[in-house]
Order: sequence, then C-alpha cells, then structure tokens
Amino acid sequence: MEVNRMDNISESMKRYMDQHQLNANYQKLMAAVYRDPAVSAFLSEHEEQLNAEQIDRSSANLYEFVNVRHQLAEGKRTFAPGYEPKLVLNDHLIEVTYEPTAQQQAKLKQQAVKRRVSAIMMPKLIRNASFEQFILDKDRLEASKLATEFIKGYSQDRNHFHQGLYLYGSMGVGKTYLLGAIANQLADMNVKSTLVHFPSFAVDMKNAIGKNQVAEKLDVVKKAPILMIDDIGADAMSAWVRDEILGVILEYRMQNELATFFSSNFSMKQLETEHLAETQRGDVEPLKAKRLMERIRFLSKEVEMIGENRRPK
Repeated sequence: MEVNRMDNISESMKRYMDQHQLNANYQKLMAAVYRDPAVSAFLSEHEEQLNAEQIDRSSANLYEFVNVRHQLAEGKRTFAPGYEPKLVLNDHLIEVTYEPTAQQQAKLKQQAVKRRVSAIMMPKLIRNASFEQFILDKDRLEASKLATEFIKGYSQDRNHFHQGLYLYGSMGVGKTYLLGAIANQLADMNVKSTLVHFPSFAVDMKNAIGKNQVAEKLDVVKKAPILMIDDIGADAMSAWVRDEILGVILEYRMQNELATFFSSNFSMKQLETEHLAETQRGDVEPLKAKRLMERIRFLSKEVEMIGENRRPK
C-alpha cells in the first residue's frame, strides 16, 4: 500500500494497523506520531521509496523522533543535550540521527576557537580578551593600530614573514590583555597561537630537567605558529635560561621566520643593558645580550604603551 499524500498518512497507516490487528493503544500512539507535521512531511517527501510495512518497521524510530522533539519544545533535558533529532532514510527504513542545535553549534565553535589559543601559565583574563573590550585612548592607539594591521596582513598572506610587536610599558597598561585580544582574533580566523608567561615558564623548564622533559616543552613553544612571550625581563635570568631556553627559542623563530610577540616593562634598550647582559650570578656578558636583542628586533617592532594602571587594586 503506497502513501499517496501527506493528508492521508494517518488514515493509510490506521488501515495498515487494523489489517494487521495491532492493539488499540499502539494504534492510538502511532496515529499521533503520523500526524506530527515533521513526520508527515518526511513521509510525503519519500513516498516513492516507502510502503506501509517499511514505515511500520520504522515506528520505534519515528516515535523516538517525535518524543525527543516534544521534550525539546517543553524545555526538558534529553539524553543528548545540545542535539536535536533528524529523520533520514537508510535502505528503505527510517532512522534517527542527531545534529547539534544552533546553540550547540555556537558553543562548539567557541570551544574550537579557544583550543586554538594555548596559554601557558597565563592569567585567565586573556581567555575572553577582545578588541571590543580594549580601552582605546591616545596612549594606546598606536599599539592597537599596529595589532590590527598585523592581523589583517597575516590573514591575507600567511606564507611570508610578519613582524610581531614588542609591547613595553609600566604594569597594568594592558600589554598582556592586548596580546590576548590578538590571539583570540587570530583564533577566529583558524590561526593557532601560544602565549607563555616567560618567568613562570623559566621555572617550569628548570623543573623539567630532572624529568627529562626540557626538549619536549621547548619544542611546543619554539615551533608555535604564533608565539607571544609575556613579561620578558620581569625576573632575573640564569645564564642557562637566557642561552639554552630563550636563545634557542629566538634563534629557531628567526631562522624559520615565525611571527613572535613580546611584552615587557623594559624598552628594548633597557632589556639588553639592564636585564639580558647580567645573569643571576652577576656575570656581565654584553655580547650575548646583543646577540639575543638582534633576534628580538628582527622578530618584532617596538611600541610603547603608557597610561594608568588598570589592574584591580
């Protein structure tokens, strides 16, 4: 028996159930299922491929489809939160698949975006940092302008080297936040970034020596498509951290022309003379400092950020 029109589906299926002496409760239950507009539309769409027996064999799936849709309409929790049922035809039988709702799709997209930003010992504020929330004033206009220019240039051409930014200024002026805003904007464009708080990373690398994990941890940072080194110069460096960690990272990224950003309380000149040249032991090695700064200057453009300290008191 063929299903000819959407309006006859319930009637046709009732005749089929009467002929096969199906009990009254089942008939009543399924009659309501066949009257469901989404079910009727699906059966009408596939009337050339289905007969009453095949529809009846698919009754459990049709009931599941209608029942879950009713639960969603009433705001109830289903066994697959965030997903809605959809009818599909498979080998002349009707099956139910589940697809993410619009809300779930947005959630999954946001999760995917966040996974593109790898934050190593960074403050939580960078997770939701955005240009919309970045307080723009005359003292920070240049930094914001250069940041947006980098994003535009990188999005248009990812195959050539793009110089990052060396953001410097006093504490609380928004250097770290701006790095987070850049990383999140890039993540929306399917670009992965790694942000690392360098003083904390240096401690972690020292602890990794005994676990034989130095090379592994170093590779993650030095090979990142976009790297942001936060708070460089905040703590005194050992010669090992300066030469075998920072030096290796900078050399690799310069040789491979990988975009790199920095934030610091020091200007480039101050970083070289007041920080990199002198080790924790008091040794002064200006040539090693100069070599490192050559790489930092190659990788990034210096821009000052000034203004009031906006960190919570």
